[in-house]
Amino acid sequence: MKPIWKGSIAFGLVNIPIKMYAAVDRRPVSFKLLHQKDNSPIEYRRWCAQHDHEVPWDEVVKGVDLGDGQFYVFSKRELATLRPKRSDVIDITGFVHEGSIERVLLDQHYYLGPDREGQKAFFLLHETLRKTGKLAVGSFVMREREYVCVLGPYGPGIIMSTLNYLDEIRPMAEVEGIASKPELKSKELEMAEQLIDKLTVKSLDMSRFKDTYMDKLKEAIEKRDQKHLITTEEIKPTPEANLLDALKASLES
Repeated sequence: MKPIWKGSIAFGLVNIPIKMYAAVDRRPVSFKLLHQKDNSPIEYRRWCAQHDHEVPWDEVVKGVDLGDGQFYVFSKRELATLRPKRSDVIDITGFVHEGSIERVLLDQHYYLGPDREGQKAFFLLHETLRKTGKLAVGSFVMREREYVCVLGPYGPGIIMSTLNYLDEIRPMAEVEGIASKPELKSKELEMAEQLIDKLTVKSLDMSRFKDTYMDKLKEAIEKRDQKHLITTEEIKPTPEANLLDALKASLES
């Protein structure tokens, strides 16, 4: 596995050299837009709508839309001064209990490994986090962006998860219908709890789940000379009037 970033974990006077690796390897089928008549690729050009001509790269600038056709244009020098300074340190600012991070804050995941074999400080941090049930909270800069992150033990190594900033989280209160909670009958709650207990497993087995859409796309590409049209049956919500009946039937199945 090839590292995507090299640096160190720093807290107090401790500095641990590490390598960062992508934890998730997404391999989607990449679609290209083609002309239906001859399958030639569709090109995109930098086109100036006002002067009706293509714009070369050296005449392209970056701006923020202020509305009403107004833009604030940044110079390259101005953007360079605003970007966070490049860093190769994950600066640990504190530690929290493992269950204290809200799920909505979690974003991307990365593996951290020692910079070299037998690096005692790395495994000391791993084992201490594991025994205490805590996560390290820190920040770092990668690809001209500053990230907040948490580090915790995962198998023999450490997993780092970047966090969303609070101003990036949309309020749950904006979800339609969330504010009007109906009265729940005790019998409904009892049967729902029984159904959850019946379906509860010791641990999540992700091998049971497959990206069927991707599998079908790859199968179609391999066959090439065949076309498949697949229709899926619409899953209808359970009417509220039949909620108890549906719960009872689920328990009996």
